[in-house]
Amino acid sequence: MEMLQSAFDSVSGVITYVLVAVLIPTGLYFTIRTGALQLRLLPEMFRTIVEPGGHDSEGNRNISPFRAFSISAASRVGTANIAGVALAISLGGPGAVFWMWLTAIVGGATAFAESALGQLYKEKDGPNFRGGPAYYINRALNMKRLGLVFAVIVAITYGIVFNSVQSNSIVDAVGASFDVDDSNFAFTAITGVVVAVGAYLIFAGGAKRISNVSAYLVPIMAGLYLIVGIIVVAINLGAVPGMIVTIFSDAFSFNSIAGGSIGSIMLIGVQRGLFSNEAGIGSVPNAAATASASHPAKQGFVQALGVYFDTILVCSITAFIILLSNPDYGSSAEGVQLTQTALSGQLGQWAIHFLTFAIFLFAFTSILGNYYYGEANIEHLTRSKTALRIYQVIVMVAVFIGGIAALDLVWTAADIFMAIMALINLFALLMLSPVVFSLLKNYMDQRRAGQEPIFRRGDLPTFKRINTDVDAWDGTDEVTTAKFWQDRGKKVRPDDK
Repeated sequence: MEMLQSAFDSVSGVITYVLVAVLIPTGLYFTIRTGALQLRLLPEMFRTIVEPGGHDSEGNRNISPFRAFSISAASRVGTANIAGVALAISLGGPGAVFWMWLTAIVGGATAFAESALGQLYKEKDGPNFRGGPAYYINRALNMKRLGLVFAVIVAITYGIVFNSVQSNSIVDAVGASFDVDDSNFAFTAITGVVVAVGAYLIFAGGAKRISNVSAYLVPIMAGLYLIVGIIVVAINLGAVPGMIVTIFSDAFSFNSIAGGSIGSIMLIGVQRGLFSNEAGIGSVPNAAATASASHPAKQGFVQALGVYFDTILVCSITAFIILLSNPDYGSSAEGVQLTQTALSGQLGQWAIHFLTFAIFLFAFTSILGNYYYGEANIEHLTRSKTALRIYQVIVMVAVFIGGIAALDLVWTAADIFMAIMALINLFALLMLSPVVFSLLKNYMDQRRAGQEPIFRRGDLPTFKRINTDVDAWDGTDEVTTAKFWQDRGKKVRPDDK
C-alpha cells in the first residue's frame, strides 16, 4: 500500500505541475482577449447577481442566478479555505497568499468563460436546467466520448471521493472540539451517520432543494466566519500594514521567511488558489447551468464574482487570522491546527468550538454542492431515475465511510482525476473561445445601447466546427427578466424573433 501511495504521490506531483502550466496561461489568454473583464466589469458582476429566475411554460419558478451562485459557493467554500490556506502559509510563508490572490484575479476570466458556456449549452430538465462541460463538449464540439469521460470523472471525483474527505473533516473537527479521539468507532460512526443521512435528505430533493438550502447556509457560514476574521483584524489593526508589506515582499523574496525559493512559494500559492476557487477546473459550470438568466454572460459574471468571494474574501480572512498571530513558518505542514491555534490565541478557547462549527458548515455545504456536480453528470450519462437514486445512495455511503476512515490513497487519486478533468475542460474552453468572445460582445453591445441584455438563439454567428444550436434558449426566460428590468425603468431590446 505504501508503494502504491508513493506512486500516486509522484503522478499527482507531475500532473499538478502540468495543470498549473496550462491553467495560468489559459487564464491570461482570456484576461487579455476580454480586456480584463474580471476587473473592468466588477460592478456588472454585482448588478447581475440580483436578477430573478424565470418561469417555465407551466409557471414553475426556475433557479435564479444567486441560487446557482450559492450551489457553486457551497462546493467552493470548504475546508480548503481553512486547512488549505493554513497549509500554504506553513509551507510557503506569507508570500504564498499573494500568489493565491493573483491566481484568483487571473482565474476570474476563466470562470467567466466556462460558466457562460455552461449556461449557453444547458438543457431543459423538467422545470429546471442542467449542463456543464460534459454538455458543451458533447453538443458544441461534437466530442461525445470525451464528454462521457468527463462526466464519469466528475461523478466519481466530486460526488463520491471529495465528499468522503469532507465528511472526514467534519468528524475530525467535532472530535477535536469535544476531545474525542478518532479511534473511538462509536463516536465516528454516529457522527458519520448523522452527516450522511442529513446530506441525503437534502440532495435527494434535487437541484432546487440544494439551491434553497445553500442560499441560506452559504451566507450564514461565510458571514459568521468573516465577522470573526474582521474582529481579529480590528484587534490587531496596527499590525495590518506590516502584514500586507510582508505578504508582498515575501512573494518576491529569494530568501523567504519560510525558507523556500520564490518558485516554490509561487507554486504553493498558485496550487492552493486554483484548488480553492476551482476556476477552469470544470466543476462550477455544472452549477452555472442551473440558473435561469436572460443572457449566458450574466451567469459568467456571477460565477467570476464567486472566485473573488472564495479566495479574496474567505481565504484572505483565514490568512489574516494566521499571519496576525505571528506563526512559525516552514517548520512543518500544518492545516486546521494552525488556524485553530491562531484563532484561540486571539479570541480565547471558545474560538476552537466556533471553528468546529465553521468547518461543519463549510464541509456540509461542500457535500451538497459536490453531490450536485455528480448528479448533473450522471444525468448526462443516463436519464434513468433509478440510476440517479442508486448514485444518491452510493454518495450517502461514501459520506459515511469518509467519516469513519481517512482515505489518503483515494484523496491522492482524486487529485489526479481532478487534474485530468481540468485539462479536458481547458481544451474545450480554448476550442470554444470564439463563442465566449461573441457572447461578451453581444452583451456589451446591448449595454452600450442602453438596453438590458437579452440573448436569443440567432445572436451567435456561425463558427467552423462549433455547433451553436442552443435549444434551451426558447425565449421563456427573457419574458420574466425583461419585465423585471422594465419595472425598474430599464430599456430592453425589442422582440425581433
